[in-house]
Amino acid sequence: MTFEKSRVLDLVHACAGPASRSIIAAAAATLLASCGGSSGNPLDNPGSVTNTPIVGGKTLAFAYFERCVNPIFIAQLPIIGSASTNTCAGAGCHAALTGTGGALRLVPTAQTLDVTNPANTPDLIRASDIYKNFISAEGQVLIGVPTQSRLINKPLLRGLLHGGGQVFLDASDQNVQIIQYWINHPAPDGQDEFSAATFSMFTSSDPQNGKCNIQ
Repeated sequence: MTFEKSRVLDLVHACAGPASRSIIAAAAATLLASCGGSSGNPLDNPGSVTNTPIVGGKTLAFAYFERCVNPIFIAQLPIIGSASTNTCAGAGCHAALTGTGGALRLVPTAQTLDVTNPANTPDLIRASDIYKNFISAEGQVLIGVPTQSRLINKPLLRGLLHGGGQVFLDASDQNVQIIQYWINHPAPDGQDEFSAATFSMFTSSDPQNGKCNIQ
């Protein structure tokens, strides 16, 4: 019995009546044992923690991101109200190593991968820099709701401060329309970010050469 358990059981014997002492003591001991880790100390962490896998849910399309969305991040874009231009993935903005621009982190030199090539397996793609950009950008959106997604609202200065200034004039900007289309067209339920069903987001369903759809 640990020090903490013995103190609790002493209090039980001091306060409870004879008839109920054994019942209360047993319950208290069980409760304390359940709180502790493998050592029995209730202040310990559990011996192991297992995260429950996520079942269901949606993910955005990787092919459309790397072909249509990521180029927006590395392009030189004009800053509304000034004569300067900048790139989202630049140093001091959202560059993975030198950026200061909040949670969005981008690798400016990330190379695209042909998702139709069987050699580019999901595991290989998920270890790439372009996939890091994909995950970081997806973390800034509410899937299916572009009007509540920081990835759009910040560069529009739509209810949010953006240290890089206003990058897009309004929602009619083609770059905004591309990002909105990406947010509004996740992979089908039960399919991952590489699903061939997302290839319909390109003309002729060609993720390598087809035009990026925006509507």
